[in-house]
Amino acid sequence: MFTTTLAEAFRKEELPMTLFTIRPIIEQDIPFLWDMLYESMYIPEGQEPASKDILKHPAISKYVEDWGRVGDSGFIGVNHLGQSIGSITLRYFNKDNKGYGYINDETPELGMGIRAEYRGKGLGTELLTTLIKQSRINGIKTISLSVDPNNRAMELYKRFGFREVGMVETSITMKVDL
Repeated sequence: MFTTTLAEAFRKEELPMTLFTIRPIIEQDIPFLWDMLYESMYIPEGQEPASKDILKHPAISKYVEDWGRVGDSGFIGVNHLGQSIGSITLRYFNKDNKGYGYINDETPELGMGIRAEYRGKGLGTELLTTLIKQSRINGIKTISLSVDPNNRAMELYKRFGFREVGMVETSITMKVDL
């Protein structure tokens, strides 16, 4: 007789933690986007994370500030309990306000953050698959991103066809043609 509840099974790690759904970003998700912006910052093993005050720095805050402007798009990963666990965004920048992965005014920059306990469980793959499909439907030709060369997400991006096209400070700029 099976008496373990689904929640108990997850706590006991008897079931994989990969039950999630993907949905478009809505206005109520903006506070979560700030959380994911912080989560997206690569922290080398053994190093202390930066203070959340880093989100106030203009070079960082520009990725979420005034979310909902023309061209902003993205998706939220939600777990089996209805909790937001990851996000993927596209945002356009311009030559006067470049993001770290800026290539040109016509190429949106991708940002992705996933709660630590859900990394490596397929959520990034699902978010990226969904975003690329929607981008093609929307007529987007190229997507760029910026990633630390030691971030294991680089392998995910390479699997989706992203290739290195430059470097800004210590981060690699990558792009994919859709």
